[in-house]
Amino acid sequence: MSGAWGGFTLLKRLRSGSRKNATYAAFREVGRVIRTVQLLRYLSEAPLRRRVTAATNKVESFNRFSQWIDFGNRGVIADNGPIEQEKAMKFNALLTNVVIFHNALDIAEIVRQLLEEGWEIDPEALAHISPYLTEHINRFGEYNTHELGIQPEAYDPKPDVDFTPLREQDLTPAGLGQAA
Repeated sequence: MSGAWGGFTLLKRLRSGSRKNATYAAFREVGRVIRTVQLLRYLSEAPLRRRVTAATNKVESFNRFSQWIDFGNRGVIADNGPIEQEKAMKFNALLTNVVIFHNALDIAEIVRQLLEEGWEIDPEALAHISPYLTEHINRFGEYNTHELGIQPEAYDPKPDVDFTPLREQDLTPAGLGQAA
């Protein structure tokens, strides 16, 4: 047995769920070893802990922002149908990403204006700006639709800020210690 059929046979054996299955027990033990090694690395390496914490904080910020966007019915999906539930979740994800994109466009425009006025923008300070802003959003107010027919200007994604020094710093051992 080789290739896909060998993998299929292995998965079929593992799927049987028998804890007496030697292959199942071997993979379980390998998984435990890998988990233990990763836990020891996490405990012994401060830069790794800072990177994990920074990534976790970003995910939690996104989830809080997404929940804030999903304010209708306190975020509860009232329909029991899996298709309708999936639609509601995808709509929330789409709406969340649209608001994040809009916030990023606003931030980029403000940075451009500041650069035109002669301000010096520090890439490290700019890296700490979050697109999860809510203060300027009025979820319950009036919504004008007269602007829907106006064609927006073409978007220029280049922020005119050189992030190269920041990227190079992150690749050094000293830079990894400052990741969080």
